Amino acid sequence: MRVHELAKQLDIPSKELVAKLKALGADVKSHMSSVDEAAIALLDAKGEASAETKQPEAAPAKEKAAPPEEQKPEEQKPEEQAPDEEEAEAETPAELPAAEEESGEPGEAPSAAPAHDTPVLKMKGAIIVKQLAAKLGTRPNRLIAELMRMNVLASINERIDIEIAKKIAVRHGFTLEHEKKSEPQKPVMKPKPDEVEEADNPEDLLPRPPVVTFLGHVDHGKTSLLDKIRNTGVAQGESGGITQHIGAYTIEVGGQKITFLDTPGHAAFTAMRARGADLTDIAVIIIAADDGIMPQTKEAIRHAKAAEVCMMVAINKIDMPTANVDRVKQQLQVDGLTTEDWGGEVISADVSAQTGEGIDHLLEMILLQADMLELKANPNRRATGFVIEAQLEQGMGPTANLLVTKGTLNVGDVVLCGQHSGRIRALINDHGTKIKSVGPATPVKCLGLSGVPEAGANFRVYVNEKAARIAAAEEQARIKDGQLVHTRKASLDSLFEQIEADQKLELKVIIKADTQGSIEAITHSLREIKSDKVSLNILLGDTGNITVNDVMLASASNAVILGFHIGNESGVPAVAKHEGVEIRLHQVIYELIEQVEEAMTGLLAPKLEERLRGEAEIRQVFNIGKKGNIAGCMVTGGIIRPAFRARLKRGEDILYEGKITTLKHFQDEVAEVREAQECGVRLDNYTAIEEGDIIEFYEVEAVKQAL
Repeated sequence: MRVHELAKQLDIPSKELVAKLKALGADVKSHMSSVDEAAIALLDAKGEASAETKQPEAAPAKEKAAPPEEQKPEEQKPEEQAPDEEEAEAETPAELPAAEEESGEPGEAPSAAPAHDTPVLKMKGAIIVKQLAAKLGTRPNRLIAELMRMNVLASINERIDIEIAKKIAVRHGFTLEHEKKSEPQKPVMKPKPDEVEEADNPEDLLPRPPVVTFLGHVDHGKTSLLDKIRNTGVAQGESGGITQHIGAYTIEVGGQKITFLDTPGHAAFTAMRARGADLTDIAVIIIAADDGIMPQTKEAIRHAKAAEVCMMVAINKIDMPTANVDRVKQQLQVDGLTTEDWGGEVISADVSAQTGEGIDHLLEMILLQADMLELKANPNRRATGFVIEAQLEQGMGPTANLLVTKGTLNVGDVVLCGQHSGRIRALINDHGTKIKSVGPATPVKCLGLSGVPEAGANFRVYVNEKAARIAAAEEQARIKDGQLVHTRKASLDSLFEQIEADQKLELKVIIKADTQGSIEAITHSLREIKSDKVSLNILLGDTGNITVNDVMLASASNAVILGFHIGNESGVPAVAKHEGVEIRLHQVIYELIEQVEEAMTGLLAPKLEERLRGEAEIRQVFNIGKKGNIAGCMVTGGIIRPAFRARLKRGEDILYEGKITTLKHFQDEVAEVREAQECGVRLDNYTAIEEGDIIEFYEVEAVKQAL
């Protein structure tokens, strides 16, 4: 029996009964708490319980016979009455006969039947304030106010803790049952267990080409070396002379194929280099013989070690007059990479991208390492692999450069890449030729996806398009659910932090680039800009040309649009001019980063700093009638000019700060008075000067703040 039911039987307010039960030591908290037999016995011992309490089956008749005026106190206090009391009154009489028939004992049926259970709310997944308010039948703002009284700050679209939600539900007369959101049940996994769960049979494995990554510092010749191997001119087309995407190429040497991944070397492409190391079998560290090991070289070595791939070293630019191969090998030994000719295990090759010297030896060493690794894959299965790069191309739509690791990818296959899926319309190899299928360890461009996937994402072939769309939708829901912000505890510190955050300057940017890899690299570099004064808010990062919608978003949010290796669609410049939106297009990433830093610095108001220029002592005061007093001074330090501001001090007290009206040397007004010279100074609207006062002269300069 609950407290509010017993209160009705005793004809006393629920709040008064709760107080009496607490005084007797009963464990009750509110009118919804349950009352056990021991508590009723205590009440009976004190003379508080009535006869009806001992016979709960007669309770409905008593309530029904109660005169209206006796129930008024209960009606006047709705907060003390449970929402389900009326339902309980209506249900109990109807349930009594059935219970009596089943048990055969009329007096015991009501206590066994759960007639007064509270309504149950069933919720699944994250509990959002807005959704919970709708379930409880109250307004979100009232629920937010209630949460604040519980020391919880949450907005209308934020999730709240399950325990907090249960307490809220109890206050509103409900019992909350929460089901954890299960992980996406990938329905297409069952029809094709051979792709994920089952390992390939050893007899099905066939030799595959090695995947080789060139890693190293910027301008150490990675792309130029690959050009010489492929006999192409990739490096000539790169903006700023540096590689800014991951390129994948396949070459044939002596009847054997090698797949090369060329990764950028500039510091901005840390994430891209890391992804390149994760996709490779052999990592070749390119080091310039005239430059030695540089910061990005060490970083590339760390990525290769973390990926646990086989490492080789190619010492490039041996044709340069300042080349010193032995110095490079000594630096490698210090970093724990001792080459074979120095008694270590790391294979090295001395090469020149300009003359081609040593390239054949390098390729032989790569094939030798591949033989030692015994690289194999099963081509007779549905394809799986990774997204090397992804972009939105004009006339093609979303395209993705894929690296197949297992199986064979065919035109017409249904592919899932993260939250995007689609049927392959075309496959294009690294020479720009359309092909019908591609095997393991081979890069290919894929057309037909529903959107631009993230670089580095896994892809797999699904049985049918419907199953792939379901899996893609579940992945989108999972990502959206993961982006919900958790609630914060209310405290003075958090409120002050929120006030400071509101006052903090913010630069909002929209990034549009040609590929997902570029967006990843730019975002990573921009987040590395540390500042306590200006925050950077990346509103959008997307591939493709700048559209009118991008301009309108920037206009609404007061943001700057940054374009990288892309252009404007038709009509965009005119709309941007009309809306006052700034668009900056870039071809080299470090120029983009520098401009963003300058823009963030430009948001800061200049800091005013005081520069002391001179000092003078008042030796005599001259009264000139209505014009006031003139201070006859001796300049004791620095210089004095009429444009300077003056500060009058008497001892430690500052009596005046303001402008200089007149500066004279004898009878003439002068532009400057130097140390050890006499002068006459008249202060603006201040005449209460005395002999012995000190006047300081200073300038206020606006100094540009740093991030």
